[in-house]
Amino acid sequence: MRLYAIFAGTVQGVGFRYFVRDKAKKLGVKGYVRNLPDGTVEVVAEADEETLKKFFSEIEKGPPLAEVTDIRYQFEDKNGGFTDFEILY
Repeated sequence: MRLYAIFAGTVQGVGFRYFVRDKAKKLGVKGYVRNLPDGTVEVVAEADEETLKKFFSEIEKGPPLAEVTDIRYQFEDKNGGFTDFEILY
């Protein structure tokens, strides 16, 4: 299963990508996180449904310095193509 999410608010320059990567690695989630030019952060993550829901609940507020004001997300049945969880630049 795949989670596709866009986080808006104070999410760049506050350690958000590293926070997400650490949570993903702890749970065995594969995929990536990256800053987008419009100031949002994109997360694409794959794991089983239970793990993805736990992962999402752990990252939805972000790290202490972040202020998430909006999350657009969807869960999809797609899977495959990722071998690790990375920060893309």
